[in-house]
Amino acid sequence: MNIHEYQGKEILRQYGVAVPNGKVAFTVDEAVKVGKELGSSVSVVKAQIHAGGRGKAGGVKIAKNEEEVRTYAEEILGKTLITHQTGPEGKEVKRLLIEEGCDIKQEYYVGLVLDRATSKVTMMASEEGGTEIEEVAAETPEKIFKEVIDPVTGLMPYQARRLAFNINIPNEYLGKAVKFMMNLYQAFVEKDCSIAEINPLVTTGDGEVLALDAKLNFDDNALFRQKGIVEYRDLDEEDQKEIDASKYDLSYIALDGNIGCMVNGAGLAMATMDIIKHYHGDPANFLDVGGGATAEKVTEAFKIILSDKNVKGIFVNIFGGIMKCDVIADGVVEATKQVGLTIPLVVRLEGTNVKQGKEILADSGLNITTAESMADGAEKIVALVNG
Repeated sequence: MNIHEYQGKEILRQYGVAVPNGKVAFTVDEAVKVGKELGSSVSVVKAQIHAGGRGKAGGVKIAKNEEEVRTYAEEILGKTLITHQTGPEGKEVKRLLIEEGCDIKQEYYVGLVLDRATSKVTMMASEEGGTEIEEVAAETPEKIFKEVIDPVTGLMPYQARRLAFNINIPNEYLGKAVKFMMNLYQAFVEKDCSIAEINPLVTTGDGEVLALDAKLNFDDNALFRQKGIVEYRDLDEEDQKEIDASKYDLSYIALDGNIGCMVNGAGLAMATMDIIKHYHGDPANFLDVGGGATAEKVTEAFKIILSDKNVKGIFVNIFGGIMKCDVIADGVVEATKQVGLTIPLVVRLEGTNVKQGKEILADSGLNITTAESMADGAEKIVALVNG
């Protein structure tokens, strides 16, 4: 789950991580009011969307007076920002963060991620702050320093100091930088983050170490114990189909293709998309109905797939282990009847009760194409869609 920058800074503030003073605004008048309240000679007007690269897209402006705050707020609110993370469709700006300016001396990067190679949280830091960390990793990887954190001890002060030394933070800022990193790690762990990225971390002329930007992502599987985080969820920033899928515990991600996929198991879903591409088709989604899907879940999955106007055909690929093929077949038949399916549908069933499942499909009287294997099904649906 993603949240906005201003929400991330609210969380960091609770853990003693220094951030600039600022407040969210939903209208131009609110933005001007916040600018007045801050009383700063320079204010920053920042678009709030779930995507990076806002500055390059014109979503971050420096205002030197009240009128400029109004001008920039009018310019950005309602604007569709297109960045490298939004895709070509972009995202509409519906809220702003108005922050006080600061006297920036130097910019750095600090981030926390779960390193799946070590199964441990790793803190990364670089003196190349303010740029895309992916670019730094590709062009100058020697400028990224890492500390693997033992989950028993947590981030140790000596590790934070070593990172600060490695990225050349001046001695007068060293104590605050170490405290910053320690507090950031505490927030990461206690709030079940999957990513915590501060880019840039800045040193200022008045001796502060601040998170000038903050990106926090959270582990969906831990949200049951993070009720406060769930309240930050902004449905306007999410695909409606993904919102609908979450209501039925379906794992759904929209893609750009025209072949809808309904599969059980994440690995099989990935393989299904790969084999569709192999036969020169384009998957329209990733959809994992899970190991214990009911006929109701299958019906809802169909409705979600069909809500994508780009879908020209559907491939159902089920391996029944825990899930029974006859249950899936019942769901497919029911869904096909409910939605009045008019586009090609290919179904491949294998596993528990596969014979009964195939009989249900055959006796339905519906226009359902069956497949004997995953490759056979992929080839058939691509041919039907392209045919």
